[in-house]
Amino acid sequence: MDQKSLSRRIAGLIAALVVVLGIFLLRLVQFQLIQGEELLEKAQQVSNYLFAIPAARGEIVDEYGRSMASNVSGYNLVINKLMLTGDLNDTLKELVEILQSAGDDWNDTMPVSEPDESGNYTFTAAEDDSRAQSRLAALKDNLVKQQYATADQVMAAVVERYELEDYPDQWQRILGGIRYQMELEEFSDNNNFTLAEDVSSRTVATVKERGLTSEGADITETSYRLYADGTLAPHLLGYVGPIYAEDWKVTDEEGNVTYPLKEKGYAMNDTIGQAGLEQVGEDKLRGTDGLKQVTRDKNGVIISTEVIQDPQPGLTMVTTINADLQKKAHEALENQILNLQATAQQYKGQEACAGAVVVIDVKTGGVLACVNYPSYDLNLRSTNAAQYASDPNTPLVDRALRGLYSPGSTFKPAVALSGLLSGLVTPTDTPVRCGGAQASYNYYVSSGGPRCEGIGHTGGGSLNLYDALGYSCNTYFYDLGRRLGATAFNEMANTLGLATETGVELSEYTGRTTNTDDDNFTLGLELMAAIGQGNTAVTPVQLATYAATIANGGTRYRTHFISSYRDTNTGEVVESFEPEVVAQVEDTIGAFDAVEEGMIRAAKNSSALRDYPMTIAVKTGSPQRAEYYDKEKGLTYLNSAVIAYGPVEDPQIAIGAIIEYGGGGSNLLPVVRDVFNAYFIEQTGDLQSAEAGVLLP
Repeated sequence: MDQKSLSRRIAGLIAALVVVLGIFLLRLVQFQLIQGEELLEKAQQVSNYLFAIPAARGEIVDEYGRSMASNVSGYNLVINKLMLTGDLNDTLKELVEILQSAGDDWNDTMPVSEPDESGNYTFTAAEDDSRAQSRLAALKDNLVKQQYATADQVMAAVVERYELEDYPDQWQRILGGIRYQMELEEFSDNNNFTLAEDVSSRTVATVKERGLTSEGADITETSYRLYADGTLAPHLLGYVGPIYAEDWKVTDEEGNVTYPLKEKGYAMNDTIGQAGLEQVGEDKLRGTDGLKQVTRDKNGVIISTEVIQDPQPGLTMVTTINADLQKKAHEALENQILNLQATAQQYKGQEACAGAVVVIDVKTGGVLACVNYPSYDLNLRSTNAAQYASDPNTPLVDRALRGLYSPGSTFKPAVALSGLLSGLVTPTDTPVRCGGAQASYNYYVSSGGPRCEGIGHTGGGSLNLYDALGYSCNTYFYDLGRRLGATAFNEMANTLGLATETGVELSEYTGRTTNTDDDNFTLGLELMAAIGQGNTAVTPVQLATYAATIANGGTRYRTHFISSYRDTNTGEVVESFEPEVVAQVEDTIGAFDAVEEGMIRAAKNSSALRDYPMTIAVKTGSPQRAEYYDKEKGLTYLNSAVIAYGPVEDPQIAIGAIIEYGGGGSNLLPVVRDVFNAYFIEQTGDLQSAEAGVLLP
């Protein structure tokens, strides 16, 4: 190639290069000068999304600071809409297969069964379950179906809405249930959906191994409620659970819709206290959630994640419960019931099957122990729900606060106090003479007077109030009740704590007395009411409150379970509850001293407490049940009832207890003895009560 040709080629290359550079320059000018602001604005277009960081729930501890309800770390399988890259239904199917292989459950509350062999469905909402029925009605409304729509029609609508036509029937139900749950929980860019809670390590590993975290699945660390001993006080502690749709969206009778929980800062997929102290203390236990901000550019790429508000844990609830005493009282009640089943005579306690014991701090009204038998394990409540619900012994029933029982002769101290304070009797009066044998009210009306049913009293003489209580003489209290009238002795019973609210933070039944305006009221019923029978019904927590009021000489404190709330981080007391007097019986004549002396004699007349190295005041009862074991002879099953307090010189604890089919009040006295042993001797080695421990921060 000659020099001239080479020069022309080089010149051509230079010209081409100049043209290319010129084009780049012109584009640069266009980008920087002409469209600079517009392009900069587009480049900076990002979207910020806020997600809640769950706060740790506050602990529930006993009076010594020992944990009763705490938290443990776990993992949730979450669907993050921002991260979804594939088909949602396919992703869910793969995740459910992983959960199935690991034995984990998933989030689905749709009240529709799995398909049968013919591919047909049924509704699973029980007719007597109002929540389930409400959930079913909402499902039909959400799918724009009439309330008479069948399960097959509902599922057809589900399949259409979520585009599940290409999946087998079984998977249509599974995926349809999850997709409907996602809709209920308002799944969105700002609201992740929890597909499964507390998943196994196998699920965590498999999800990560398959790379599903880049396709919309996310494994998040969270905390779960753990009960140190799930059998210790399940009815008292209660439990936490998911927010139900009917609680989230509330429609009143006029059709107005409100979202009360949303207004309080809850998300649809939050957990909330559902029963017991977990529910009572919800506002203080739940804490304050933190906030995490996720920033995504216009192409959907997440460019940053930042915690902009740290979560604050909930407060620690300090209860009045003594965990050791709670356990010992439960053992005492269980052992006595099992002992009666094994050794008692038929109809005399052999049929014993259930009961409750409540122990109260006389000086504060704080509940030290609240025992139900049979009971259940709170940590297994979800997995064993069907078993617990179908158990004929009804372990889920809170007998201590919601069991209603005739008090029997434990009612007699109230009648005695009413008689003394009204001036109708003195402690030494002997208004009646007892014949010493058992008699019914029919004998009373036909023969002019009943004969005594008192325990250990052989009759043949007149009794004063001390011995009437000590021997539990029915004749004495029939007569005193007749002269007082039901209105008078019922008023005294109410003031002392029977058939009235005790003040506990949990739901309790009020019960009732036998009143003159009752439809079946007669003179005979009034006399029966004077010995704690008739229509009168009370709870074990009322019996304990009543015993504590007698021990305090007529001062009744509000019965309560919570003593304070503390800052979880510092241990500082945020709120405390002082003893509160709610009623007072004025006594200027020593009426309570007289009743106490009669109750001391009752203890000394019993084999279980006769030689006990501490002076205890006690009154047993053998209330009749409605069931006859020999109707021709008028013989009915008996419960066991008792009230007690001590030591009499300086009362510390009061007890109220019931055993169903216990065969008589004396069968509960071993439980009273064991509770006193547990509170005094076993804790301190002598008869001194244990000092309250210092709650550690």
